Amino acid sequence: TEDPSKCSPRFWEELFLMKVNLEYLEGKLESLDGEELMKIKDNINCLFQHCIQALGEEHPIRVVNALQNLMESLDSLLCAEGSESLKSLCLKLLLCLVTVTDNISQNTILEYVMINSIFEAILQILSHPPSRREHGYDAVVLLALLVNYRKYESVNPYIVKLSIVDDEATLNGMGLVIAQALSEYNRQYKDKEEEHQSGFFSALTSMVGSMFIADAHEKISVQTNEAILLALYEAVHLNRNFITVLAQSHPEMGLVTTPVSPAPTTPATPLGTTPPSSDVISSVELPLDADVQTSNLLITFLKYSSIVMQDTKDEHRLHSGKLCLIILTCIAEDQYANAFLHDDNMNFRVNLHRMPMRHRKKAADKNLPCRPLVCAVLDLMVEFIVTHMMKEFPMDLYVRCIQVVHKLLCYQKKCRVRLHYTWRELWSALINLLKFLMSNETVLLAKHNIFTLALMIVNLFNMFITYGDTFLPTPSSYDELYYEIIRMHQSFDNLYSMVLRLSTNAGQWKEAASKVTHALVNIRAIINHFNPKIESYAAVNHISQLSEEQVLEVVRANYDTLTLKLQDGLDQYERYSEQHKEAAFFKELVRSISTNVRRNLAFHTLSQEVLLKEFSTIS
Repeated sequence: TEDPSKCSPRFWEELFLMKVNLEYLEGKLESLDGEELMKIKDNINCLFQHCIQALGEEHPIRVVNALQNLMESLDSLLCAEGSESLKSLCLKLLLCLVTVTDNISQNTILEYVMINSIFEAILQILSHPPSRREHGYDAVVLLALLVNYRKYESVNPYIVKLSIVDDEATLNGMGLVIAQALSEYNRQYKDKEEEHQSGFFSALTSMVGSMFIADAHEKISVQTNEAILLALYEAVHLNRNFITVLAQSHPEMGLVTTPVSPAPTTPATPLGTTPPSSDVISSVELPLDADVQTSNLLITFLKYSSIVMQDTKDEHRLHSGKLCLIILTCIAEDQYANAFLHDDNMNFRVNLHRMPMRHRKKAADKNLPCRPLVCAVLDLMVEFIVTHMMKEFPMDLYVRCIQVVHKLLCYQKKCRVRLHYTWRELWSALINLLKFLMSNETVLLAKHNIFTLALMIVNLFNMFITYGDTFLPTPSSYDELYYEIIRMHQSFDNLYSMVLRLSTNAGQWKEAASKVTHALVNIRAIINHFNPKIESYAAVNHISQLSEEQVLEVVRANYDTLTLKLQDGLDQYERYSEQHKEAAFFKELVRSISTNVRRNLAFHTLSQEVLLKEFSTIS
């Protein structure tokens, strides 16, 4: 309540030479209610004023302590060649200021940061390897948050500037930071998974027959890293040049070992939310080794997606799963991204995480084939389709998943890419999804318009039927498509009966159901054309059950007499638009990230001893 400098003129000079007790200061301020805070407003303003004055001091100890007290950052400190510890404090300070309100668009402090841009300072950190290793994670998260400040209300200079960055070193630097953070999460997850498998869970699951072990996985992956995922999204969505970074090769994370120096112990934080250690980041930038399996940002991201998309019951993981699918949507729409996804000369083994299910064995890592990256994307989509048919049906994620597949097929049709992929797995997954929609019609219709999804699935089959000869790898693949439709004809017949019933009623689903009815015309034509001929062949040859080869023989012999209708717009799609359709999602996501970043802001990682050692002398 009193001015301590009245009796001691050198009070402020001496104060900033003393070690800062951050925990005490933070606790003291948090314990005050609004009224008490207003009473000591002058004291706090006085403290801030002297902190600002101390930043101009020549003595580094005073500067450090003033920074730790003040939480006010200077662009010049970030750009300067000076102390890495000061830069780190500046970045944490900026993150503190940016996340001071849950809704960052209501944070008026950011108006100053919009006018006095720190964008160039952030880029400088990302393009300079030593700075990137020390501060890359904080810099990328800070940039992602600044890009989301009032992004729909005004012209955000950070959006404009990020969209035109074309400096290779900077973009690669950003890619390395993101890849490392995602890779660190993947590594932690794998370690925990192995821990669980070797312990109690392996005994338990072998006992009960290894059904869905969702609970085990929920415990394994405690919390996703939405902040770094948002940074990846903004880079992919805003900057066409960043697409090239996705395919930049680097040694497989985790296979390169580097000596790790002992680090000070810090409190445990949720899995994946802490910035990766600088030791691991430096390993990424080692030259490629012929004996090391190479990877890239896209592979790391696909592996990450395969983990977070396994369980969508938790809100954070649902958000992360949705964001992963939005990123894949942007990639699937990009011409250049599609070019390297489908490039036959760029083959990789991508070991995606697969949910344990009782009716399938876990695939051995070493049996993974080397294939173009688009195969891994399709595998991920198929994996999602078969593992999320449940009561809490994630309709939105399914729609996005089917859209990604459709966009990839549109590219293959347009560019006549004949991809050697096991398409039958996709067809089987799609038919099983249709069966699930039908068997849970009443429950699902209470919450979702399932006909939107059914129409998308039927139209995927129509894409294969109409244009399959332009992109399926061999004529026998086209025969297999027909075989699969005929084999599963009961599912399509049931779907037709269901949509016909609802399209002839005057209920709310009349229009949506009738669209599916019209879309089924060619599938029904195939079934009605070939089924009698197959039955006739079986009767003539006295065979009770035909083999696959015999059915295919009938199919090949009767293509000529099949009549199909030409359907328009199968290879057209609406391009992704954030502002019109996703604004509410991103506002909520950024709010969640802002809270999380503030909660996990690791000032304790900047050891006071390290800082004092760096500034051990006052000259």
